[in-house]
Amino acid sequence: MSKYKKIESALIHGGIYGDKQTGAVNVPIYQTSTYEQRGLGENTGWEYSRTGNPTRAALEALIAELESGKAGFAFGSGMAAITAVLSLFKAGDKIIISSNVYGGTFRVLDKIFNNFNISYSIEDTTNPEALESKITSDVKAILIESPANPLLTVTDIAAIADIAKKKGILSIVDNTFMTPYLQRPIELGVDIVIHSATKYLGGHSDVVSGLVVVNDDELADRLAFIQNSTGGVLGPFDSFLLIRGIKTLGVRLDRHVENAEKVAAYLKNHKAVKNVYYPGLPDAQGYEINKKQAKNGGAMISFELYENYDIAKFFSALNLIALAESLGGVESLACHPASMTHASIPYEVRQKVGITDGLIRLSIGIENIDDLIEDLEQAIGESEER
Repeated sequence: MSKYKKIESALIHGGIYGDKQTGAVNVPIYQTSTYEQRGLGENTGWEYSRTGNPTRAALEALIAELESGKAGFAFGSGMAAITAVLSLFKAGDKIIISSNVYGGTFRVLDKIFNNFNISYSIEDTTNPEALESKITSDVKAILIESPANPLLTVTDIAAIADIAKKKGILSIVDNTFMTPYLQRPIELGVDIVIHSATKYLGGHSDVVSGLVVVNDDELADRLAFIQNSTGGVLGPFDSFLLIRGIKTLGVRLDRHVENAEKVAAYLKNHKAVKNVYYPGLPDAQGYEINKKQAKNGGAMISFELYENYDIAKFFSALNLIALAESLGGVESLACHPASMTHASIPYEVRQKVGITDGLIRLSIGIENIDDLIEDLEQAIGESEER
């Protein structure tokens, strides 16, 4: 748990703050691969930067504190973080995943871990009662996103954690979309939290990184062994950038969400828009559950235009909002999940879970809201088939 009552203070002062030796308020960048030993079998606590680095350790302590966990781990990407967590399992184990998750999560399970006889099943985790009947003896974990990518479906995190504990399996939540500023799954009973820290935690589209937090000493020991053995660690400079980004997470997300709520309302009332997916809307799926477990609806929105609108023209007509992979930076981004973030998921699976070819995903940035809505308005207008 954090020593600070409010997370806004913990974002800035949490973890390992500053440098006691010099008084610097920022943790130094320990740009070193190795450390001089005092003698045989005697060191300063540091041996080799794959095993541990003071800058990375400061970041890992910070994310553990923010997520109310016991230990944090920093990796070279969000997928490296997910891969490390999945490496906790062995041949014959099965992982249940939400019916819409990031395409990279599906791909690594389907194309990599399947080769080692670690299987998966895609289930509707928004119905915890029905999900419980799907937990067979070979299921060892439930991995969810809430809100999920890209349809923003909401799963009751506490209910999933309760089911996992009852069945003696692990509960894992990818908290990328919400961050600990808006939602803290470990406080809801979850075992493992994953972040693509490339997104909101970094916040400036200038670093690729992944973080994991666990709430159990044994899990921490196992994951530390995997991190050191497989070596997909985050470098010291990127760790520094991430600590710097986290310091402004609160003020950035306040503006992200303020803009997103206005964009969602605008889209909801637009004659060209067929569906809007945003958990902050009162009629959204899971609105009440999300309100119970998260501070607000976040800053990700997905929507579909009616059939007489050409989404290719929509994307090409955008001026302020960039067509790009990723999310969570200060700039607004538009994405076509079917051909970009979720292209690795087979067409028939995408259709089954509702990731249609007409789905548009927006990561709402911190620009002026009038400029954002004006850009969407003119792009929608340009896309209408006349």
